[in-house]
Amino acid sequence: MGFLDGLWRGRESEFDSGSAATNSIRLTKRHSQVSLTKQGAATGNLRINLSWRMRTSDISGVQRESLLRHPFKALKPPEVVGHSQSMVNVDLDLGCLYELKDGTRGVVQPLGGYLGDVNAPPYVKLSGDDRFGSASGETIYVNLDHKDAIKRLLLFAYIYDQTPAFDRTHAVVTLYPSNGPRIEIGLDERHPQARSCAVVMIENVKDEILVRREVKFVYGFQGELDRLYGWGLQWGRGHKSKAER
Repeated sequence: MGFLDGLWRGRESEFDSGSAATNSIRLTKRHSQVSLTKQGAATGNLRINLSWRMRTSDISGVQRESLLRHPFKALKPPEVVGHSQSMVNVDLDLGCLYELKDGTRGVVQPLGGYLGDVNAPPYVKLSGDDRFGSASGETIYVNLDHKDAIKRLLLFAYIYDQTPAFDRTHAVVTLYPSNGPRIEIGLDERHPQARSCAVVMIENVKDEILVRREVKFVYGFQGELDRLYGWGLQWGRGHKSKAER
C-alpha cells in the first residue's frame, strides 16, 4: 500500500441547529454528532463530498483601488471564486480509512488507485480524483445497506504536493444521507503548516450509525492519522502517476 508517510468523546447534543432554507446541519465543536439511524438515513448510498475554493486575495494579492473613486469598495468583502489550474496549483484529496466488523482494515484514496468498491467489501467507493476543485469536487460513496459489516470509517483530507495550506482553501466536507438534511463540516481552523486532517468519523455503535465531527489537523500524512486513531496499517512513500495527476 503505497503513500506518503504519512478519541473518543461522550455523547453530546445530536447536532447543531439546521437551516430550513438550506436543509443542512453544520457539525461544530459544541454540537459534534448526529445519528443517521434516528433520522431514518442509515440505508442506501451515503454520498460524501469534498469541495474547496480560494479568495482572490490568496491567489494574486488584494488589488487596492482609490477609495475616493470607489468609496463603497471598503464595504465589499474579497471576491470568492472557484479556482482552476490556470489560477493556482491546488490538489486536495479525500480518503477513507475503514475497519469492518470482521477485522479487515484498509484505505480508500486516490493515491495508489485504492478506489474501493460500493457493492463489495469495504462498501466504500471513491468516484475519482479531482485535482482542481471543480464544482463536483471529490466524492466517496458508502453503501449503508451493508452497515452491519462496517465498524468505523474515518474520512480524511490531505494536501498533495506543493499546495496551499488548509486555512487558505476554505474546504468543506458535506455528507448527503439518503434521507433528511445534509451534514456539513468546515475545515476552517487555522493550521498553516498542516498537511492532513481527520474530518469525520462514521461508526456503527450498537446498530446505530453515528456521524461525529473530528477536524483534527496533523503535520504529516496518512501514517500520522493512522497512529492517532490506531488503525495499524503499514505505510510507504508514493507519488501519483501521470494518469492520477
